[in-house]
Amino acid sequence: MDLTLKNPLSARKEAAAAAAASAPEPVDQSTIDIKRRRDQLHAKVAELQWDLGGLVYEMAIRDRIRVDVIIKHAAELQDADAELQEIERILALEMNATAGVCGNCSAPHSSGAAFCWQCGQPILRQVDTWTIFNGQ
Repeated sequence: MDLTLKNPLSARKEAAAAAAASAPEPVDQSTIDIKRRRDQLHAKVAELQWDLGGLVYEMAIRDRIRVDVIIKHAAELQDADAELQEIERILALEMNATAGVCGNCSAPHSSGAAFCWQCGQPILRQVDTWTIFNGQ
């Protein structure tokens, strides 16, 4: 059994060094926001699927199928699922590419995107070749 006493100052330095070594790397705030949005969309898609299934079931047992109502709810589900898929794609590409947001609708996009997946606006600004050659 070792009964040697350590200097309290060196013990604190060792503890601080150990804590710094085990601390996770800083994460970009936009990554946290995209992950939070992904989690929200997962919950929303699950809820919309549940609601759509319940709606169709209730219509079927009452023998009153209203296709227009089903289509309206299915379109809402499709929009949420499309946004979820785009966010998951962005997160998958995040290790190799940087993501941004559309200047028109603020939807997230990957670095290789030419058009916004949500509103269709061009993400890359077109520049006239004359402007490039003149250095303006």
